[in-house]
Amino acid sequence: MAGLRRKLKFLVTLMTVNLFIFILVFHRGGQDKGHNKVLVPSKRFWSKLAPSQAYWNRQQQRLDLQHNPILAASNSNNTSDDDDVRPVPDWLNDTGLNPDPCQPDYRVTTHVKDYNSLPPRFKDFLLYMRCRSYSLVVDQPHVCQKTRTGEPPFLLLAVKSLAPHFDRRQAIRQSWGRAGVLANRTVVTVFLLGNTTAVDHHPDLSEMLRYENAHHRDILQWDYRDSFFNLTVKEVLFLDWMTTRCPGAQFIFKGDDDVFVNTLRILAFLKGLSGPRARDLFVGDVITNAGPNRNKKVKYFIPESLFVGTYPPYAGGGGYLYSGDLARRLHGASQHVPLYPIDDVYTGMCLRKLALGPEKHKGFKTFDIEEKYRRNPCAYKGLMLVHSRTPQEMIQIWAWLNDPNLTCQ
Repeated sequence: MAGLRRKLKFLVTLMTVNLFIFILVFHRGGQDKGHNKVLVPSKRFWSKLAPSQAYWNRQQQRLDLQHNPILAASNSNNTSDDDDVRPVPDWLNDTGLNPDPCQPDYRVTTHVKDYNSLPPRFKDFLLYMRCRSYSLVVDQPHVCQKTRTGEPPFLLLAVKSLAPHFDRRQAIRQSWGRAGVLANRTVVTVFLLGNTTAVDHHPDLSEMLRYENAHHRDILQWDYRDSFFNLTVKEVLFLDWMTTRCPGAQFIFKGDDDVFVNTLRILAFLKGLSGPRARDLFVGDVITNAGPNRNKKVKYFIPESLFVGTYPPYAGGGGYLYSGDLARRLHGASQHVPLYPIDDVYTGMCLRKLALGPEKHKGFKTFDIEEKYRRNPCAYKGLMLVHSRTPQEMIQIWAWLNDPNLTCQ
């Protein structure tokens, strides 16, 4: 019986070897045949460009042409009889463009079909959509150099604020945004402001701002209209400032002035990061499979004449955490993406240009936590961000987390 099993095993092994040899020979024969045959594509790799009906999409097509030499070559002037090879169409040439991008572009009044019926905030955004350069009227050129350790900050806290929000800024200074050395790491805080104008019915607060800045030296202010749609301008201006004034920052938290941030938890999280994980870090409360809101009654409304398509994954603008290395790359990518009126979506677009995406982290609660836990100090122990909190609540929560007698299960 044992002999029979040995013979059967030998036959199975022999058949397996023969089958393997057959497959190998067949595969090589197929490769040899391929070497003798020239494969000719049935159509051009680059298809003929067709203009988008949506204004933002068309601006992106123009930028893609400018920054993609292969695409530009495929659509360059050519007298070939090939129907797919034509001169660059007028809509891509952008003829008649004012060389000063910060002058209002009145061509949008005819290029956006429903321009006259759009709300004023859209008209203002479209007229100045090309402008990315505004003068910095309040700067902190040495804020990242005068750290106690003499080294670049480990964590840069960049807080989007408005001129009238004095109480929010002061509460942040006294709580989670306190600059200095925290958990043996250097933390620097700056507040990002534009101009509040009489057009938006704001009082003149310039004297109070001057006093505040003289005392704290942590305000950055640019000379542009500080509106909801201009938060994207604030984003690109901050990236420009960061690469110039604070290029050595290892990590950046960027968020609103009505969120509570557990800076201690963030520092503990960052402590264990290294290599590619640290270099490409971008975490927050990520929104996926989203698209433009077509409801005219909400502030996030985007008309079809402006944008069509779906949004890339993006982190909610309440706040997100990313590396300084990635911030520098985002600065470069932003030059290849037209300004979009929703800043967190725009940042997601820039990430996509880098073939990256944001990472969702359960510690970011941009839509708050359950009401029954909001007065529980331990509910904040493992979180990085909670939205939204009043100035008084920020100070209270920070006191809870720094209480040496606080014990949590």
